[in-house]
Amino acid sequence: MSRRKTDKERRKRRSFFSYLLEFIIYVTLAVFCVYIVPKYIIQRTEVDGNSMEDTLHHKDSLLIDKISYRFHSPERYDIIVFYPEGRNVEKFYVKRIYGLPGETIQIKENDIYINDKKIDDPYAKDAMTDYGIAAEPYTLGSDEYFVLGDHRSVSKDSRYTSDSPEKGPGPVKFENISGKAILRIWPLSAFGSI
Repeated sequence: MSRRKTDKERRKRRSFFSYLLEFIIYVTLAVFCVYIVPKYIIQRTEVDGNSMEDTLHHKDSLLIDKISYRFHSPERYDIIVFYPEGRNVEKFYVKRIYGLPGETIQIKENDIYINDKKIDDPYAKDAMTDYGIAAEPYTLGSDEYFVLGDHRSVSKDSRYTSDSPEKGPGPVKFENISGKAILRIWPLSAFGSI
């Protein structure tokens, strides 16, 4: 009789510990999904405005890869999400990288020159009417990127600094880049990689 009781107690104890372990696993997964994934791995964001047309449109939902730039540097033509006023302000911009750290950028007659060589500009929706700080050769710092919106006539991008009347972000520091836009998830009719 006492032996049976002991077996029943062991089963109850095992059952309690298995429930406890299962509970701990679910809580850990929830914390990971709610806090760790959006902060360090992948995040959803929504496009606000039309400065990236025709590539992206107002209200498009995007997934942002926040981990790959820990292993390699951003590249020319990547579409990035960044904090234009620094990470302390919850405001995001979505733009395309043209100039990389240490490069000299200049815009002449609507053409983009990097280190005095004209580069391809296949994403522009329209012509630029104002070249801002890139009207003259502008050399980027060792941690700065020059970004442009695809819809140039309405985009507030690296051509404009916070001191200019247009109030743009100026060159973007690497520390203010949140990640790379990799996937459009809404609207479903436009679902796919970017």
